[in-house]
Amino acid sequence: MVNVARGAVVDTDALTREVGAGRLKAALDVVDPEPLPEGHPLWHAPGVIITPHVGGNTDAFAPRILALLRRQVEALGAGREPGNLVRRGPWAQG
Repeated sequence: MVNVARGAVVDTDALTREVGAGRLKAALDVVDPEPLPEGHPLWHAPGVIITPHVGGNTDAFAPRILALLRRQVEALGAGREPGNLVRRGPWAQG
């Protein structure tokens, strides 16, 4: 799971449980609360990378996102499945 969003879009307690159980790995540029408290289990969890909230836009963003959108639209137009789909796993509830 990669989170470079703003705000509390990820349930930190649930993320901590899933990472601790080995079902998930994470790259986090933002957390809730921010900053993550000293001693929080995510700081030392295997499979977790935490960056100091520096994952913002760069000059490379616009050309890359346009290329990705073009590929996705072309795939859909050709009747193919677009890339980067997030699939519901067997562990999902509801």
